[in-house]
Amino acid sequence: MDSRYFTAEHEAFRKTVRDFVEKELIPHIDEWEEKEEMPREIFPRMGQLGFFGLRFPEEYGGSGVDFFFSVIFAEELARCGSGGVTSSIMVQSDMVTPIIYRLGTEDQKRHYLIPGIRGEKLFALGISEPNAGSDVSGIQTMGVRNGDEYVINGTKIFISNGCIADCVMLAAKTDKTVKGTRGISLFLVDKERAGFSVGRKLRKMGRWSSDTAELVFEDCRIPRNNLLGKEGEGFYQIMDHFQGERLLIAVRCVSMTQKVLEDTIRYAQERVQFGQPIGKFQAIRHMLADMATEIEAARQLTYYAAWLYHQGIKAVKEISMAKLFATEMANRVTNNALQIHGGYGYMLEYPVQRVFRDLRCESIGGGTSQIQREIIGKELGL
Repeated sequence: MDSRYFTAEHEAFRKTVRDFVEKELIPHIDEWEEKEEMPREIFPRMGQLGFFGLRFPEEYGGSGVDFFFSVIFAEELARCGSGGVTSSIMVQSDMVTPIIYRLGTEDQKRHYLIPGIRGEKLFALGISEPNAGSDVSGIQTMGVRNGDEYVINGTKIFISNGCIADCVMLAAKTDKTVKGTRGISLFLVDKERAGFSVGRKLRKMGRWSSDTAELVFEDCRIPRNNLLGKEGEGFYQIMDHFQGERLLIAVRCVSMTQKVLEDTIRYAQERVQFGQPIGKFQAIRHMLADMATEIEAARQLTYYAAWLYHQGIKAVKEISMAKLFATEMANRVTNNALQIHGGYGYMLEYPVQRVFRDLRCESIGGGTSQIQREIIGKELGL
């Protein structure tokens, strides 16, 4: 590993995560994919190992380590070969709990963050809606203040962990008199609340082991104290949160494609056609050379963006570049990997097809490639 970014302590942690992935995740991936769900029990187990509390203070059950521990966690987790498992776990570790820590009251941290770090309370992030995906400012779910409560009405879609979550961090309009980015707030909505239901479990092209749901809120009443952060500032809180999410998406794209490259090189060395391993043919060698080059370019861009983020330096442009390049690279590399595997690559018994399907989502979720180009353009002053 690049010593500019990782210390001996980082590498010791890497071994811990890799051992866990190899012993407790990989042997069950095929079963979870077939069932289209992963067991809740894996979350408390990961909580016991401290995986959900990396960057949080010890007083909340965390370890207080730096951002590059999260980078390593994402890298090693992605090597399990299932984008569903990886995304489901990282909703818990890096999408919801950091926002609760940053914005939550002490009572909210005690009631939600601590059991979240333990893996005892599971979370989902409710932003996307049937008519508002990339356009977060266009959400229509409403949270209307009524005395000491808010009344929530609306529908969310494409929500990872939507079926298994105990609590949803929900974005809703709290002021319909304003347009655009103002008037959006964040709430913590417990699943047992009357008026909160899972509309349906959605079937997907990939990420089969991660449940994805449509969530429905019909006159769902929640306490005023479940408002997260300041009312009306939710859009800016969401946009700030997206930086870390997009960065870790890039990290796991690089890691998953690196594993695919390793598997494809091995296949090319073992698969014999026309009297020799296919890796001896120039056409295949050049494909693999291009794949390795693209992966390394994405890795270095992503590490640099992670270093800027770790230093607290404004890195909107670099993070969007990393997210854009790594996700588009992942689509190209996995497509070529499947091609090299030929007919076997199209068969479900070979993991390359699963990674091909799972990674296709990464250039959509967390801000599409088109949105990333818009952000980069604006950061260039255009």
